[in-house]
Amino acid sequence: MSYSRPLTPSLLTALVSLAALATASAQTPPRKPRMTEPLEKYNMPPAYIYRLEAGPRMVSQFGLFTSFQVNVDAGGNNILGDAANESSITVDPTNHNRMAIGWRQFNSVQSDFRQGGWGYTTDAGTTWTFPGVLETNVFRSDPVLGSDEAGNFFYLSLLESFCENMYGSPDFGQTWTRLQPDGDAGGGDKQWFTIDKTGGTGHGFQYQAWSTAAPCNGFGTQFSRSTDGGVTWMNPIAIPSQPVWGTLDVDTNGNLFIGGGDFGSSFFCVRSSNAQNPAVTPTFDQNVSVNLGGSVLFGAAINPGGLAGQIFLAVDRSGTATNNNIYMIATVQQFSASNGSDIMFSRSTDGGQTFSAPLRITEDPVNQRKWHWFGTLAVAPNGRIDSVWLDTRNAANNTDSQLFYSWSTDGGLTWAPNVAVSDSFTPFEGYPVQQKMGDYITIVSDNTGGDVAYPATFNFNPTSGQHEEDVYYVRVSPSGVPTPTPTPTPTPTVTPTSTPTTTPTATPTATPTSTVRPTPTPRTIPTPRGRPTPPPRPTPLSSLTLPAN
Repeated sequence: MSYSRPLTPSLLTALVSLAALATASAQTPPRKPRMTEPLEKYNMPPAYIYRLEAGPRMVSQFGLFTSFQVNVDAGGNNILGDAANESSITVDPTNHNRMAIGWRQFNSVQSDFRQGGWGYTTDAGTTWTFPGVLETNVFRSDPVLGSDEAGNFFYLSLLESFCENMYGSPDFGQTWTRLQPDGDAGGGDKQWFTIDKTGGTGHGFQYQAWSTAAPCNGFGTQFSRSTDGGVTWMNPIAIPSQPVWGTLDVDTNGNLFIGGGDFGSSFFCVRSSNAQNPAVTPTFDQNVSVNLGGSVLFGAAINPGGLAGQIFLAVDRSGTATNNNIYMIATVQQFSASNGSDIMFSRSTDGGQTFSAPLRITEDPVNQRKWHWFGTLAVAPNGRIDSVWLDTRNAANNTDSQLFYSWSTDGGLTWAPNVAVSDSFTPFEGYPVQQKMGDYITIVSDNTGGDVAYPATFNFNPTSGQHEEDVYYVRVSPSGVPTPTPTPTPTPTVTPTSTPTTTPTATPTATPTSTVRPTPTPRTIPTPRGRPTPPPRPTPLSSLTLPAN
């Protein structure tokens, strides 16, 4: 169970040392059957690597946007023959130069054995260092990264047992330390976590939820809480409606919101107002259906072995007129469609009691042959909403994809014209035995823009004759548009003896520069509550005694 006594730096140090010693909608169609197959499973042992060849790292320029390859070797070069996807990014809120990205690392495409890869940057994403994996030859998947307001970084990682570990980094992602013995963070497949960064009693608490498909501690449990910075976790409990494939966030009053779905066309926003109370086992006091206009997709043609995208929930903590708005977004196949997918958005202005009708963020003409996938969003401190996704609208073959971006400055009522921010790539090459590019991408927003981690296949491997799955970082911002029609010019940073040829899969067209689309008359937005004065910043991880890996 959770600790009920106040947490102090000395108590947290003791706890860490102890761990070391212990080593939807009325129009909803009939529901699809609930899935029972885990999305992540151990199938194959690590492949023997005869050699690791290197080529130039990829720097892909697209108009005003530059994507930098993250999974590079010690010399900053691309590693030929590996694969990396399913990327999660976190940013130091005290210094934007410092970021970390975690991903599923496949050392060879001859095996689907994956490990916990990560990279860090100290120059705002221009160059990246990939020191290795969290634990060599240990199956790890579903990376989720986050940070608190003091800049402590955290990495939640799934084991083959479907139990998890939380890692902490005292140096902004340069090194990681496991905070408990293997698997003792509980959890399950498709887990996600968030940190309470508000000034209430739950300040610094970590909350996580996961799918029902493969829980660590028995079916029927989906939620856990840590009151000591991710070191120990309470016994898991159930969540009403069993929402899956979703994410969590906290409003300025410390209320926890969990967004997810039912593997199909039903979506939920569940609230706990007492999870912030360390003296009680959390309960859930609000459970609301959300209409997102379609069904989530698993095994779709665009990503045959995975999701077309997870369900994301984010809360506005800006202190402005949109304060405590709750936003949900999902990649869905609309009810009227039999193919393709769209990015759909809904918002609540009354604490999650009601949600707006679904709004299609993708503004191109509805076309069932097109895929808009891996949709995600984040809210900036000033209240701007950023959304990015992969998009095939410009592809003659309807599958070559580009990263697209849009934003809203009025709480999601209207959205800026969609902007292409990357070159085109094929999503069907470089598979590490399993046929997918992961299940999600991520973005972290600040007042001027957003930092994005996403997979792409810009690198061409002349040995295999295919492009490779790699992880990239790109900075997006409203000031970076409109984007002119570019000539793709991926630029290597080193000149090896044999230089791979970067082969763009399609030439993108110019991004429309139409005005913002009109939307229905908005609801009255309530006057935001004042935010409490935050307590002292949490103790940096660098001052704590952490257990050895």
